[in-house]
Amino acid sequence: MALYALRRIGVVVPLLVVISFLTFILNGLSPMDPAEVVLHAQGVPSITAELIETTRAELGMDRPLLARYGDWLLASLQLDFGDSFITGKPVWSLLGPALLNTMKLTLVSSLFIVLFSIALGVICALREGKWVDLSVRGLSFLLTSMPAYLLAALMVWYFAVRLDLFPTSGMEDASSYALPVAVIVISYAGIYFRVIRSSMLSNLNEDYVLYGRACGLPERKLTLHVLRNSLQVAVSVFGLAIPTILGSTVVVENIFAWPGLGTLTVNSILGRDYPIIQAYVLVLAVAFVLFNTVSDVLNAAMNPRLRKEL
Repeated sequence: MALYALRRIGVVVPLLVVISFLTFILNGLSPMDPAEVVLHAQGVPSITAELIETTRAELGMDRPLLARYGDWLLASLQLDFGDSFITGKPVWSLLGPALLNTMKLTLVSSLFIVLFSIALGVICALREGKWVDLSVRGLSFLLTSMPAYLLAALMVWYFAVRLDLFPTSGMEDASSYALPVAVIVISYAGIYFRVIRSSMLSNLNEDYVLYGRACGLPERKLTLHVLRNSLQVAVSVFGLAIPTILGSTVVVENIFAWPGLGTLTVNSILGRDYPIIQAYVLVLAVAFVLFNTVSDVLNAAMNPRLRKEL
C-alpha cells in the first residue's frame, strides 16, 4: 500500500509542476500589460511607454521567463504569491481569509451532500421503479437542471424575504450558512446520489447477494455489505466533490455576499489583479490533483486489485 501511494505521488509531482507553469504564464496571455494595470491602479494620469518599461523592470518582468518562473514557484511554495496590483497588499493576506471562509462553506455543504447522496441513493436503489424512486429522480432532475443563480434567487425571495427566516447576505452566524449551503446541496446531491444508486443496483445483481439471500442472511446485513462495495465506486466521485464545490461557489458567494474566494476572484478579474487570479487558479488546481490522489489511495486501500494497475 505504501509503495502504491509513493508511485501515485511520483505521478503527481511532475503534474503539479506543469500546472504551476501554465498558471504562471497566465500574465502573458492577458490583453493588457501587467505593468499598465499597476499604473492604472496607482492612478497615474499619463502612462507613457517609458513609464511602462520602468514598471516592468520594477516588477522583474524584463528578466527571462524561466528565471521569473523559478523565483515565483519557490515563493509560492512558501505561500508568497506576490503583492496585489490593486491594493499593494500581499496576495496571501487576501487569499488566506477568503479561502478559509470558502472552505467552511465547502466542508459543511460537502458533509450534507454525502449524507443526502448516500441516503437517497440507497432508498432509490432498494425501491427501484417504485413511486419513491421515480419521484426522487424526477425532482432531482428538475432541481439540478435549474441554474444556481435562479435557485438562489428563489430561496432568498421565499425564505429570507417572505418568511424572514434567514439572512440574505453576509457571514454573521450559523443561520448565514442555511441558504448558500442549501443551494449547493440541492445542486450537487441530485447528481451524486445517482452514482450511489447506480452502483447499488449493480451490486444488488451480483451473485454474492443471491447466495447470501439463499443462505438466509438478514436483508439489513446484505444491504450494508452492498453499500460498502458500492462506496468503492463513489469514493472517487466524492473525492472530487470538495474541490469541485470549492471552484463553483463563485455564483453562490456573490449572490449571498459571502466573503470567500468566489467574491475575491470576481473582483480581481474585474480589476485585472493578476497575482490574485494566478494564486486562485494554482490553489484550485492543486486541490483537484491532491483530492483526486487521496481518493485513488483510498480506493486502493479498499480494493487491493487497484494497486496493481499503476
